[in-house]
Amino acid sequence: MKLSRTGGFRSWRAIMNHGERQLQDRLGTRERADAFAGRQTLDRLNDRMRRFIGRQEMMFLATADAGGGCDSTFRAGPPGFVRVLDDEHLSWPEYRGNGVMASLGNITENGHVGLLFIDFRDVIGLHVNGTAEIVEDPGVQADVPPGQRAQLWVVARVQEAYIHCAKRIPRMIRIPRQRGRDLAVEQPKKSDYFVPAPPRGLTACDGKADKALETACEHRE
Repeated sequence: MKLSRTGGFRSWRAIMNHGERQLQDRLGTRERADAFAGRQTLDRLNDRMRRFIGRQEMMFLATADAGGGCDSTFRAGPPGFVRVLDDEHLSWPEYRGNGVMASLGNITENGHVGLLFIDFRDVIGLHVNGTAEIVEDPGVQADVPPGQRAQLWVVARVQEAYIHCAKRIPRMIRIPRQRGRDLAVEQPKKSDYFVPAPPRGLTACDGKADKALETACEHRE
């Protein structure tokens, strides 16, 4: 679904794509969909949305390459790591990761992005869809939290923003993070959680690659 800008605060008429309309008619939800879009879907961030984003510590990011191949990922940082620049633009830092550059590579080919913020304490979510570009300095570097040096930044222009229903969101609370390992129990490294480490006796090259992966995962944790 995309919005046509009307120059006002809210674009009340949403332009649904063919697939959405086809399924709405098949399942009898067109009237409900139009009511939701007219009531909840904005073409920019209002004051409540901006304050909501400003206190979030995580977001989910969806991108796709030029051929439509999709990727979804997770971004996190201190409260306010996603900066609201104005009612039509926001930005977030890209920290060191595994070096694949999946999200940034997709944005390079296809600027469309989908962001999802979920507050598991207040049990509410916010969708923000739009287009994005990669920049080296969006003008907010001076206020970067200590120890959080970004390699690059992404600036997104908002095309539509709307609520995510609380019905299926679980309520969660923060617990203290545990550091280190229980030496009495053998535990795999986080980098080996899904794909076990290769057997010992690697070549020097393979060993360096495995160490690099471990370092990247530890950094992201």
